[in-house]
Amino acid sequence: MKRVIERITKKRRRAWFFTVLMVAVSVVLPAAKAAEPEIQTPHACVMEVSTGEILYEKNADERLHPASVTKVMTVLLIFEALDEGKLKLDEEVTTSAHAKSMGGSQVFLEVGEKQTVETLLKCIIIASGNDAAVAMAEHIAGSEEAFVELMNQRAAELGMEQTHFMDCCGLTESKEHYTSARDVALVSRELLRNYPNCVEYSDIWMEDITHVTAKGSSLFTLTNTNKLLRSYDGCDGLKTGSTSYAKYCLSATARRDGIRIISVVMTAPDSKTRFAEAGKLLNYGFSRCSIYYDEEMPELSPVPVKGAIQTEVGVRYPDEFSYLSTTGEDFTQITREAEFLEEIKAPLEEGQEVGSLVYRIGEKEIGRMPIVAAEAVEKAGYFDWVNAAWGAWMI
Repeated sequence: MKRVIERITKKRRRAWFFTVLMVAVSVVLPAAKAAEPEIQTPHACVMEVSTGEILYEKNADERLHPASVTKVMTVLLIFEALDEGKLKLDEEVTTSAHAKSMGGSQVFLEVGEKQTVETLLKCIIIASGNDAAVAMAEHIAGSEEAFVELMNQRAAELGMEQTHFMDCCGLTESKEHYTSARDVALVSRELLRNYPNCVEYSDIWMEDITHVTAKGSSLFTLTNTNKLLRSYDGCDGLKTGSTSYAKYCLSATARRDGIRIISVVMTAPDSKTRFAEAGKLLNYGFSRCSIYYDEEMPELSPVPVKGAIQTEVGVRYPDEFSYLSTTGEDFTQITREAEFLEEIKAPLEEGQEVGSLVYRIGEKEIGRMPIVAAEAVEKAGYFDWVNAAWGAWMI
């Protein structure tokens, strides 16, 4: 049950407000905070995606070679090009001799072979194909070198201060090709937050593609390199990497109960440790997080509007409110207060913000949900006022 207390008054910067004190609500209650995990991996970072909050770090800013985890940035730029209309998923990409020459993990593209953007995305994300990554880089930017410039530019925009790329796939074993556990978490978050459908590819365990070359057609099976997909509940991505120079790296992500966590491990001593400790860090991340959903948001009454023939306008919420906590707060102490503009004037567009439902725990504000006009309201003109006055006089 809830006890609803409504008060209407006039205050500076608001016309009126009401407070709703919640006694019982439907929420995911906070979990007890776990002790920080002990791991062998020298470098790690755990991040919650919606807030970007770092939940755990270990030598997270040290510059390291990322191996194929480099491809998280490559994939981000591909999704951004798709979003901007510069690419289409069914667009064909032709493999160059340079792309075919890539060693390491590959999907064995032939010179002149054509594959769609979507197929190459799968080759990069699922099987970590170096040849596929270079083919896409050349297709987008004209050359791998030009694409790498875009990667470094994007890294700077994201605040990846310990990052510099020399190639698009992580194959180059150069001291000038480096990033950090924190920076990998940053780029992984950008990909997952802006293009959540990327996990539709990273969650694929096995899939066949068809090579069509002058030699004929042949099937090739893509097998995911991320073993956590099969062993960790909720894991649906993201990217592995390993070379003798970089050792074993992983940017893993999992989603549970509406919460998404990124677990980055770098320079793990072996593959088994990489996956085991990434899973342990995911567990720790989820133990730190709890989420509150306001499933019974208070009803709103119409509010006064000035400068229009109509005296009030209906209002609504554009969405449902949720709040993620990493500090074990008591959600039963949440209060809600609707605050409106001191003066709401016509004209108004439908969906225009006229106030906010403010959520607090004690004196701490934890979030706001906009309150918007439910309909458009036109500003009254001279003849509208004359007609209104005439109508009132005739009554």
